[in-house]
Amino acid sequence: MPINFNDRVAIVTGAGAGLGRAHALGLARRGARVVINDLGASTDGTGASGDAASAVVDEIRAAGGQAMAHGANVANMAEVEDMVRQALAEWGRVDILVNNAGILRDKSFSKMTIEDFRQVLEVHLMGSVNTTKALWDHFKERQYGRIVFTSSASGLYGNFGQANYGAAKTGMLGLMNVLHQEGSKHNIRVNMLAPTAATRMTEELLPPETHELLRPETITPGLLVLVADDAPSKMILGAGAGCFAEIRLHETLGVALADDDLTPEAVLAAMERIRDTNGMLEMPGAFDQTRKYAMMAASRRGLDVGWKS
Repeated sequence: MPINFNDRVAIVTGAGAGLGRAHALGLARRGARVVINDLGASTDGTGASGDAASAVVDEIRAAGGQAMAHGANVANMAEVEDMVRQALAEWGRVDILVNNAGILRDKSFSKMTIEDFRQVLEVHLMGSVNTTKALWDHFKERQYGRIVFTSSASGLYGNFGQANYGAAKTGMLGLMNVLHQEGSKHNIRVNMLAPTAATRMTEELLPPETHELLRPETITPGLLVLVADDAPSKMILGAGAGCFAEIRLHETLGVALADDDLTPEAVLAAMERIRDTNGMLEMPGAFDQTRKYAMMAASRRGLDVGWKS
């Protein structure tokens, strides 16, 4: 069945350009009413202008859709709450939240100031926390919500000069995992998008010949799936240039050490077995790891701790 967002209301942060704009237009084309959030700042987060958000609103309205602009700084909870209030006043509901807003302040860790580190975390991570918190009870009351956090390979895999950005993007992983558990009984589905695209934040880092391949629009189809009625939950979707893949965290089977073998020397000697990827497991939750370790240790000692695999 075709995916549509008729009667749905979405908030897309950082929607004045790049990925956010592509996502907002994609949602609007399929029937969503969209709040175009954009502070209108430069890529390092300085300055402000409503022009970019207004231009996207005009584009959506010209195509027959419904949209409104809001210039909230997502790092400012009061402004985020005002954005949510205005959306509810205009349309009575919000169904979808796409956390996309972000800034860059790239430098090697030695040269990076604490202020530059903190500010990137404030926008990417705390900005996503603020918008999600402002809508969480609304989603619970309505027993419906679709949330996407925009992560990055820079956080999941690392990228030189982006310690602040990488820390913020990986912080979203823990947030997604917990909110998936807390929201599942309320039909709130929480996912993560890990895109790579040629945008104003990345175009100088990418070879010019890749810009057409890596257009933001090639990622939006994946985003639309993550916020659809039949969306998965707790999925990390890698996306770029029309390519899509699932990213998962796995844990090796590992080893169990006890008694006289429980020494740092024994851990070092067992490192090859510890890092052996054969039979790796995905951990659904924190206590699944606890259960695994307890059962391994009990088995080594010939004990029964009452947990079953």
